[in-house]
Amino acid sequence: MIETERDGDLWTVRLNRPDKANSVTRAMLEGVAEFAEEAQGRAKVIVLTGAGKVFSAGMDLEAAKSGLPTDPVWERVSAAIAAFQGLSIAALNGTLAGGSMGMALACDLRVAVEGAKLFYPVMSLGFLPQPSDPGRLATLVGPSRAKMILMAGQKIPVAEALSWGLVDRVVAKEDLEGCVRDLAAAALGAEPSHISGIKSLIA
Repeated sequence: MIETERDGDLWTVRLNRPDKANSVTRAMLEGVAEFAEEAQGRAKVIVLTGAGKVFSAGMDLEAAKSGLPTDPVWERVSAAIAAFQGLSIAALNGTLAGGSMGMALACDLRVAVEGAKLFYPVMSLGFLPQPSDPGRLATLVGPSRAKMILMAGQKIPVAEALSWGLVDRVVAKEDLEGCVRDLAAAALGAEPSHISGIKSLIA
């Protein structure tokens, strides 16, 4: 239910469950974590994206009944992405919801298609967000806007998300792949030590 692609130093992982709006299971989360862990020291750029019209609707509702909301696999995924010493890009091919936002928050850059929405309905679902997500969210958008998403449960249209800094660029769906390639080009042409060196100065 995930697909991986390795094109030289550019590695891509795709959530591929479009019939379920790419809602994630524990096995899918484990697969993304393993992908990011394997990419460490072997790829210069990693890209996270989805198949179909939605990046991810969040947690699979059936999986939620088996303890997935509090499973440490969520933190394993975001930690592996955040620890990656190259450039990480979330290519949001559509709406991003729920715990899957943690994957995007852990990336260095977030590019989204027109018409996407971003929301994290933990207040209405009765779950706490994953531990590292609120801090990363507040770093990007500020405490009040983080509360707008997590506590007021607001769905943020992508144009507003861009103005907040939650996403870094908005493109037409047909331009998403080209945009990602453009953003990856400089890192793909650099030495790994140079990429990690610059990243360490920012983080």
